[in-house]
Amino acid sequence: MGTDGDEDEDEAGALRRGARTYEGAGIAVTFDPQVCRHAAECVRGLPSVFDTARRPWISPDAAEPGLVAEVVRRCPTGALTYRLADGDPEAPERPTTVRRTADGRLLVRGELRVAGAAGEVRETVRAMLCGCGCSGEQPYCDRSGACGRETDDLGGNDGQGGSDGQGGGQEGTATASRQR
Repeated sequence: MGTDGDEDEDEAGALRRGARTYEGAGIAVTFDPQVCRHAAECVRGLPSVFDTARRPWISPDAAEPGLVAEVVRRCPTGALTYRLADGDPEAPERPTTVRRTADGRLLVRGELRVAGAAGEVRETVRAMLCGCGCSGEQPYCDRSGACGRETDDLGGNDGQGGSDGQGGGQEGTATASRQR
């Protein structure tokens, strides 16, 4: 694992530049800054573990591993992932779900393989995709277009987050079936 901050291996064995793993006694948390869109679910959810003013900013042992895992799962982009000390990685949601937020972003959860504009494939359990087509980081939302702009009706919280747009406004949810 790349605890030096240069690269980390994802579940499929592919290296991601810039990802870093923070090891704790009961849980390891990996952060990929290239995917983070600063929804701040981690910082609001468990500030004793996720503190951007501290170095290192993630201290997995500052809370019970189950609670850390719960907060990591709130990350809408998949920038945060975890692996429990017993070796179990974060399990994908089943069935896969797609939720459109009030501002148009697509929040996807499940066993995902997302192909980027350059053809690179990222295997993840969560992704925040562009719904307006204006992102410079297609298919991901970089919040540069209409679907990334904050709206007044995003303040709701359905237990899975707040500022990521889950829970408020006019969003819809769809379930995707897995095809092989």
